[in-house]
Amino acid sequence: MNNSETSLKIGDSVRVKPDVLDPDTEAFSLEGWQGRILDIRPQEDGATIIDIEWDSITLREMPISSLETCEEEGLDWTQMGLYPHNVEVTTARDTEQDVKYAQNELKLVLDQSYSWLGDVGKRIQQILRGVDHGNEMAMMKRWGAYLEEHLTFPFDAEVDEWQERGPLRSGDRVSVKKISLIDDLYGVIATLRLGRRKYECPLCDLAVINKQSANAQLIQDYRVWFANR
Repeated sequence: MNNSETSLKIGDSVRVKPDVLDPDTEAFSLEGWQGRILDIRPQEDGATIIDIEWDSITLREMPISSLETCEEEGLDWTQMGLYPHNVEVTTARDTEQDVKYAQNELKLVLDQSYSWLGDVGKRIQQILRGVDHGNEMAMMKRWGAYLEEHLTFPFDAEVDEWQERGPLRSGDRVSVKKISLIDDLYGVIATLRLGRRKYECPLCDLAVINKQSANAQLIQDYRVWFANR
């Protein structure tokens, strides 16, 4: 280890040297990426790992597709661990506050893409494309219209969420007849029958009995969105 490596300290701004690949995938070069050292961790084998928090410029240059992959695989895209010989000390290009702003901006973009939900998230993103994600009622209405168009009625379902009040109980098997309304608190409301009686119930409390039907996946996607909205 040379002197420049041994002199690295927490808070230093560093730049990745040429020919350094992403250690998780080895699929792309990190050359020129910059950030600040968050931690210096000696390893049992005698090596040292430095944890680098990427600066705002590096963060904003990352392809969104790469960030989405990180989210799906549970990887932290805000920082990375590298060896000291992979980097060189440089001059900071921004402030730590700039970094936080960039992180928050990108987290908002990723939240709206539902990338951490994998394939379910991709389907949700398609359904909500073009809707203002800051307007929850608008998203509810989009779901209501989409479900009304794509669900096949009637279908059998089970109430699988505990009911605080009303005649329905967890475990009840019902026949869902239609989408009846959109509620700003409970979301998409369905009209259903239990025996000879007609009731209304939030769709997020229902699970389709026929798990092989197209209805099952669509309603489960809605329930996942509702729980993570």
